[in-house]
Amino acid sequence: MSDDIEAIKEIISEEEKNPKKKKKKEEEEPKLTDVPGIGPGTVAKLEAAGIYDLMGLAVLGPSELAELAGLGEASARKAIQAARKMMNLGFSDGLEFAEKRKEVGFITTGSKNLDNLLGGKGIETKAITEAYGAFGSGKTQLGLSLAVNVQLPLEKGGVNAKAVFIDTEGTFRPERIRQLAERYGANADKVLKNILVARAFNSDHQILLLDKINELIKDGEPIKLIIIDSLTAHFRAEFSGRGQLADRQQRLNKYLHNLLKLAEQHNLAVYVTNQVMADPAQMFGDPTKAVGGNIVAHASTYRIYLRRGKKDTRVAKLIDSPNLPDNETIFAVDIQGLKDVEGVGD
Repeated sequence: MSDDIEAIKEIISEEEKNPKKKKKKEEEEPKLTDVPGIGPGTVAKLEAAGIYDLMGLAVLGPSELAELAGLGEASARKAIQAARKMMNLGFSDGLEFAEKRKEVGFITTGSKNLDNLLGGKGIETKAITEAYGAFGSGKTQLGLSLAVNVQLPLEKGGVNAKAVFIDTEGTFRPERIRQLAERYGANADKVLKNILVARAFNSDHQILLLDKINELIKDGEPIKLIIIDSLTAHFRAEFSGRGQLADRQQRLNKYLHNLLKLAEQHNLAVYVTNQVMADPAQMFGDPTKAVGGNIVAHASTYRIYLRRGKKDTRVAKLIDSPNLPDNETIFAVDIQGLKDVEGVGD
């Protein structure tokens, strides 16, 4: 297979490839400083709070902006109204929305069976794809494969971009990435260079890293995939017991909304893994349930349940999707990543 695919080259942003395109883009897109009453000093305060663009400003409330930027509430209200007017926020008809959907990109999983389960092309940008399952079900292997595959050119199932890997459980292994890169005959060092890794040591650190991603994108890094392995590990460990359940869910809810906002604003894909627990109330069938309850379930655009199958295979079941029917498929994981099982999906 490596003969069919060119080696992954060092990825540079579109702006670096085409300076004229960068200049034109900068001219077309209004900046925070274009908003009346928002000067360089206020912009610095907003950026320190994780707000880098007009959309971030437009969705704030007047009192929230006043507190963040040190403005009077009347000035904050005028600034928000101006930002909303410049963003042209409001309704669009279905045809306009369908046109915007053409911007969505897709990243192959490496398995045609799994790609087909997700609609035919893999995981999509502007969406959160969640995979949950027991230890050894293939969640991390899928994430590592996506970190390599996002770097592929469009015609090979990638988007020619970089990935961010937020590691909460110590699962990122450079040596595994090297094995996966061999599948495409790619330079392993260049593949690793295009994966930005951060080890999150607690939930606060995990939340802070989203602001860091925003900064990286603002600085020109062509990031099109965020991988979080795992989403709920720190929240589950730090907020234990029923007394802290409401606080945990509230923080998790805000975190997921910020993730989805990142995905929408920058047209990137988000892949998260999730832990599972056994439901003692389940009398029949599989008692396995994802951690996070309805908060995670509603925030995830696509939900996949992974489990071990026969003869070292993995079974993937699509649990939730806005446009696809519930279905399941089989794939395998070997030294080169995810692959199809002979006789399945043909």
